Amino acid sequence: MTRPRILQPGQSYTFSKYFELPYAPADILAELGCSYERALLQLPQYSGVIDYLEFLQRYLRRNIMRVNPISEAAKREVLIAPILLEICDQTQTQLNIEYPINVSEQLKGSFDYYISSSNSLLVVEAKQSDLSRGFTQLAIELIALDQWTDSQTPTLYGAVTNGEDWRFGIFYRQDKRVMQDIKLYRVPEGLEELVRVLVGILTNTNS
Repeated sequence: MTRPRILQPGQSYTFSKYFELPYAPADILAELGCSYERALLQLPQYSGVIDYLEFLQRYLRRNIMRVNPISEAAKREVLIAPILLEICDQTQTQLNIEYPINVSEQLKGSFDYYISSSNSLLVVEAKQSDLSRGFTQLAIELIALDQWTDSQTPTLYGAVTNGEDWRFGIFYRQDKRVMQDIKLYRVPEGLEELVRVLVGILTNTNS
C-alpha cells in the first residue's frame, strides 16, 4: 500500500507553511527528492584575528540586558541582525533581508536573511522558538536556493536561530542531501566560535 503524500498536488506551499507541518524532516524532504541526515558537521572556521569581537560581544550583552526580545521580530533586530551586519561589513558582502524567491508552487517565499559571496551562499532563518521545525523550513529554503541560484558552488549553507541558539545545516547539491549539525552555537558565550564559522563560510577558508 502506497503511503499518502504529505505535499498535496496543486496546493501552494510557502516556506513558512513547512514550519507548520507536523511530519519528520526526512519524510518531507523525501517528497522533494532529497535526503536528510544529522551529524556533527566540520564547518569552515576562520582562524585569523577578529578585532571586532569584543565590540560585538559588548553590544550584544547590552542588548540582552536592556531589551526583552519576546517576539521574533525583536530577536531579529536585537540579537541576529547585529551579528550578520558586522560579518557582512568584515567580509565585504551584502546582507539581504526578506529576500523573495519563487521556484514553484511548493518552493516559494522569503529568506529572513541571505548573504552571497564569490565563494559561498548562506541563508539564515530566524525563529522565536522550535528550532527543530525551524530547521525543516531552512532545509526547504536551501532546496529552493539550489534551483534558484546561478552559482556553481557545490554546497549551500544555512542556519536557523532564535537569537541565542544557532544551528547550522549544509545542502550537498549533487547528492541532494541536507545535513543538520547536532551542535548548537550559543550567544553570547559562544559568540567567537559562531563568528569564526560565519566568516569561514563566507570566505570559504579555514585560514
